[in-house]
Amino acid sequence: MCGIIGIIGKSDVSARLMAGLSRLEYRGYDSAGVAVMDVGRITIKRAVGKLDALRDELGTDPVWGNMGLGHTRWATHGPANQVNAHPHQVGSVTLVHNGIIENYTELKVELAERGINFLSQTDTAVVAHYLNHLLGQFDTLDEAFRALLDKIVGSYALAVMFEGYPELMFVARNGPPLAIGYGRYDLDGRAEMFVGSDALSMHELTDRVSYLEDGDWAIIRPEYVEVRDRSGAVVEREIVTTKVGNMAIDKGPFPHFMLKEIHDQPDSLGRLLSSLFDSQSGSIRLLENFNFNDFDRVVLVACGTAHYACHVAKYWFEAHAGLQAEIELASEYRYRKRAPGKKDCLIVVSQSGETADTLAALKDARGKVAARIALVNVSTSSIAREADAFFDIEAGTEIGVASTKAFTAQLLALLALSLKAGRDRDAVDEDFLVARTREMIGLPSLVMDLLALEGEIAFQAEQFSKARHAIVLGRGVLYPIALEIALKIKEISYIHAEGYAAGELKHGPIALVDEDIPVLVLDSNDDMKEKTASNAAEVEARGSKVFHIGPEAAQGIGTPAVPLLLNPFVPAVVGQLWAYYAAIALGRNVDQPRNLAKSVTVE
Repeated sequence: MCGIIGIIGKSDVSARLMAGLSRLEYRGYDSAGVAVMDVGRITIKRAVGKLDALRDELGTDPVWGNMGLGHTRWATHGPANQVNAHPHQVGSVTLVHNGIIENYTELKVELAERGINFLSQTDTAVVAHYLNHLLGQFDTLDEAFRALLDKIVGSYALAVMFEGYPELMFVARNGPPLAIGYGRYDLDGRAEMFVGSDALSMHELTDRVSYLEDGDWAIIRPEYVEVRDRSGAVVEREIVTTKVGNMAIDKGPFPHFMLKEIHDQPDSLGRLLSSLFDSQSGSIRLLENFNFNDFDRVVLVACGTAHYACHVAKYWFEAHAGLQAEIELASEYRYRKRAPGKKDCLIVVSQSGETADTLAALKDARGKVAARIALVNVSTSSIAREADAFFDIEAGTEIGVASTKAFTAQLLALLALSLKAGRDRDAVDEDFLVARTREMIGLPSLVMDLLALEGEIAFQAEQFSKARHAIVLGRGVLYPIALEIALKIKEISYIHAEGYAAGELKHGPIALVDEDIPVLVLDSNDDMKEKTASNAAEVEARGSKVFHIGPEAAQGIGTPAVPLLLNPFVPAVVGQLWAYYAAIALGRNVDQPRNLAKSVTVE
């Protein structure tokens, strides 16, 4: 992985390829390259590091042409170097690839026995060599490409150009997303055509996009697009108008996308509230075709930050609906034998809607559970299309690798879903729902109050950043928030942080505590308040510097008192700012932290 952009144009495409790669930077990458075709001849430029290195390369030795491919690579096979960077060119074949080819060793051995040598260590280079080999075995490009797809095993989004064919591109998708963008046809029935990992990559090129399904492959020309499914049958994929063109994807006055997106939260939560509640009656209008009285259990499946949102939701489903809730890591869910769940409701949560493990879990559950519901931030994503029903969390485009506004939107959507479940199952009455709705409507204002604490958070986070290790403690519904804050600190500051349930401190983690390990304590105003205070005293007695986040915090960040329902949102937002400013103090690249990708489209 990580990002693909392709253009069949009517004029030079070099600058537009680079602009497309810039829009893919949010995914995370360690090298980049472009391949441009001019009068049937392909020229490739590749560079290690950020796009500025590739820009410098093109500034020194520019390329021109009316068709091209661009790629940002996040290393899987072989280190980040120029030889392993995409695009790969072998003979007349030039291609880019996202995903992992699982049988590449077998293919490499087969080719080596034919005397083929490999410079690159990547699985992608093996694919390029194999396709070039197949060109000599078949009469047409179509047949050779189809034979390649029959041979390779694994996940892939492929885009291929062939030297000598200046207006022809082949693409295929199995796992990682791939979209085709349609320009406006002229009087001769020709149009510029585009390929991208997502609609955002084609922002400013087109808003008319179709999404390939798993097993699809396509032949793209200026006159037409022919899509075939896994069996080889010609299929139609709906062309939709995307919303990306209306979304701001610049930082505005903020130094980083992450900080902008933290500050976006009053607006993003307000947008979601508007879609969740009927403005006249105040009733929840969320997945109205589903009744949670039909289910015996909900199973919440996700990865990373979304997994912690699910962890919070377990408390809510059980408290509001009396409905058993299980939490599953998507990367583990489909690889173990599970108890039968014909009356289970599977709820998957993914910001991108393309998370490979989550999508695989969703597919694995097809026909095995009563319903599969997805909460996503991209309504056209693979997960949204695969699910029986989906709900758009309305967070808007999130560029920073560390999720912020999508996390709080996931929390809010899951909270509303738990209240709907309580209503469906007659576990809560109308007065309770009205009261909780009023509290939720106050959430954007609460977040604005928390953002006003930014200066004090920045000051204390800078002191905290001097540590190499840290612990975050929370109880009850704040325990998963402790896990999420620890993840944020790890992700962007590279400080080793671990989250624990505060009551578990004495069962092992307290052995780590000394004057060199600060402890963040998430306080609340519920009946666990005194117990959390006791745990904080235990670490203070062992010389640790303790920072409290919560109401009436004398040492740390004092936050507004809030209704119990909104308790998780308070440290969630403060923790985002805390991690951000700790990372800034250490000079980290907060938007593109090392080794991480925004959209994890491989296992």
